[in-house]
Parts: sequence; C-alpha cells; structure tokens
Amino acid sequence: MLDAFTWYRQSALLWRGNRNIYIDPWGITEGEPHGEVVFITHAHFDHFSEPDLAKVVRAGTIVLAPHDVASQIRSGDVRAVKPGDTLEAAGIPVEVVPAYNSAPERREFHPRDNNWVGYLLTLGNARTYLAGDTDHIPEMSEIKADMAFVPIGGTYTMDVAEAARAVKQISPKIAVPYHFGFVVGSPGLGASFVKAIAPVEGRVLTPRNPFEQP
Repeated sequence: MLDAFTWYRQSALLWRGNRNIYIDPWGITEGEPHGEVVFITHAHFDHFSEPDLAKVVRAGTIVLAPHDVASQIRSGDVRAVKPGDTLEAAGIPVEVVPAYNSAPERREFHPRDNNWVGYLLTLGNARTYLAGDTDHIPEMSEIKADMAFVPIGGTYTMDVAEAARAVKQISPKIAVPYHFGFVVGSPGLGASFVKAIAPVEGRVLTPRNPFEQP
C-alpha cells in the first residue's frame, strides 16, 4: 500500500498506480513522470509551487486546488474545490475535507475562512487521507481512512503529540508523518511519531530531497 508513494519533501508526494497522482508537488526531482491528477491543498509556497507544477502538469492534467490557488494556475484542466466537495478526477474518487489551524497561536497561518483543504482519495483499494496543513480539528472525527498522512512539524501545524491524538481518533491501518524535517521540525520527529501512535502502525518514508533541519 505504501510502496506506491514517493515523498519528495514537506507534503509533496507522488502515488504511482493506475494513474500518476501528485499531491502538493514541491522539490520534484528530475526525470519524474507527468501527473494525470495533481492535488493542491493551499497557497503557501511549500505546497503551491508553480515551477514544480510546470514539471508535472500537461495539457490534459487535472489540477484540483482551493479557489484562491486555482485562480492562479494557467495550465492543465484546473478545478476549484472547497471543503465538503465530492467528485471524481480521472476515475479517482475524491472527498475534499477541511484543513485549518484551531490553536490560537497558529490561527493566522491557516485560517478556517480560507477554505483550504485536505483530501480523502481512493487510491487502489485504500482510502487515503492527506491532511494538508492542519491542527487536530473536530472534523477529523468523520474521517475514515486506511492510510493517513499527517503533518507533525509543529509551529504551523500539529506537533507530534497532537498528530498522535488525531491518528488514534481516525484509527487508520497505517499512519505516515510528513511536513517535518524541512521548513520546521527535526528529522527525528518521525521516529517519535511512530512510537506515539502505537498500536496504530506508523511508517516513516525517506524523502528524495535531503532533510534541511538538524
């Protein structure tokens, strides 16, 4: 299930299945395939990178993004989405879910009113939750997923302890940390997360780009 994923940095992923699916492409290495579908969670530079979109988007690529991001994208088949939307993209069932900061000290980074998003995607036989930049928000009680990718870096998103509580609420088969080791959060947080979510299975991917934090 996890072997189909490549992690580049931060929240940038590629899923290689019957389609090539990118999420928040940033730091895409040379020689990677173009995407049939690209999902953008929000407008920050480490999630919406126009140079990286240019590497993976072709004329027929479906690009899903919140409205403020979609209005800036000039290539591909661009579709604006908001929390609560359900749709299909190249045969991939998609549920668009909220992603925002609820902790008072972080609310300015990802305000709820921005309608930024995470995604629930059916990839192969697995429902996969891609949380985006978020805190442990009440809407997570409705998430049902086989695999969950959650941010753990703190400062702008959940930290390890908060992410562990979210994962235990969602109760996926596998949980994977991201959004650490680059802008904020040491690489060692991955191992701390795996320990904190037991008995849920945790797996830490090795990014294609070297970690930037000590």
